[in-house]
Amino acid sequence: MNQKINPNNMPRHIGVIMDGNGRWAQKRGMMRTSGHRHAMNAVKTAISYCSQIGIEVLTLYAFSTENWKRPVEEVSVLMNLIVEFLLKETPEMKANNVVLRFIGDLSRVPEKSIKAIDYSVNEMKNNSGLLVNIALNYGGRNEIVHAVKSICQKVGEGDLSIDQINEQTFAEYLYTVGEPDPDLIIRSGGETRLSNFLTWQSAYSELYFTDVFWPDFGEDEFDNAILYFQAKDRRYGGIG
Repeated sequence: MNQKINPNNMPRHIGVIMDGNGRWAQKRGMMRTSGHRHAMNAVKTAISYCSQIGIEVLTLYAFSTENWKRPVEEVSVLMNLIVEFLLKETPEMKANNVVLRFIGDLSRVPEKSIKAIDYSVNEMKNNSGLLVNIALNYGGRNEIVHAVKSICQKVGEGDLSIDQINEQTFAEYLYTVGEPDPDLIIRSGGETRLSNFLTWQSAYSELYFTDVFWPDFGEDEFDNAILYFQAKDRRYGGIG
């Protein structure tokens, strides 16, 4: 960890939009899918490093609800890579006290991937360290609609009154229930938008954008993002 980082002012929750895999590969004369494969090393580094430096929650945007629009071959490779990564890395993550959680609508995810997900989540269920959220078939707007439907059902069944609905109640129906909102959101790959990632939760997040493609994103880049976060005066509408 960079010596300039203040260990007493760390973000509790970091969200990452892992962008630039395809462009990374194309710059090297490779197929886009090769970029996704190389990106798995960056995922492993992210989990290991965040665990090492004391981050509580790491949310990785793996596959959005819009990513189904990509070529069928690329989608298939991405789903298979998830299986490959989980089967290979679960023993080490379990040994490092990582907790794994998947957020999003998994109903469309292939059965093979679901089996690997269930295996990995179950293997780490008794751990107590870094919580890693993998956002899979995830969309922020979709999550909000899902929460609204659940709340409406509760109201209709008489288990919840309209007067009980506030921000705290609403958050209890999100995929990230019980977790702190992200203090810092990182996006690699040069784009400067959130792309439907943690739409509700990111209301007060610091946003760090970098031109570095995700396969090249390592510990030094995480340090740069944390230093950016620590330079901010987070007033939450007050005057500091």
